[in-house]
Amino acid sequence: MRKLERITNPKVEEVFANYPDVVREKMQFLRELVIETAEEIKEVSKLEETLKWGEPSFVTKNGSTLRMDWKEKTPEYYAMYFQCSSRLVDTFRLVFDHTFQYEGTRALVFHINQKLPIEELKSCIKATLTYHSVKHLETLGI
Repeated sequence: MRKLERITNPKVEEVFANYPDVVREKMQFLRELVIETAEEIKEVSKLEETLKWGEPSFVTKNGSTLRMDWKEKTPEYYAMYFQCSSRLVDTFRLVFDHTFQYEGTRALVFHINQKLPIEELKSCIKATLTYHSVKHLETLGI
């Protein structure tokens, strides 16, 4: 794999440190999956990890913001969030049907004990990190 330039806001680490242990493990796995997927995309040379609305978020030059978080009010679930005005979640629903649990047009929701469908999730991450380059494609290149 090639070298991906990563810029990480130190406050992201604080958010991860404040998750309960089991949640931190799940969130760290998602984080590593986003980074691994970005490394595999030749069009992505820089990945910025920051906070948006207090949530760990990833930004690329030609992508749509990808956020992730766990909420205390729904402790059994954690999620990846997408820009609700994009076609991302609608396309994920079209391509992957019942593979994921969806929250409207804004999120993929995971149960804390769920085994994640890795390849399908990586396809969603790739479409998000390259969204402005693939949004003209019917299924966003998935």
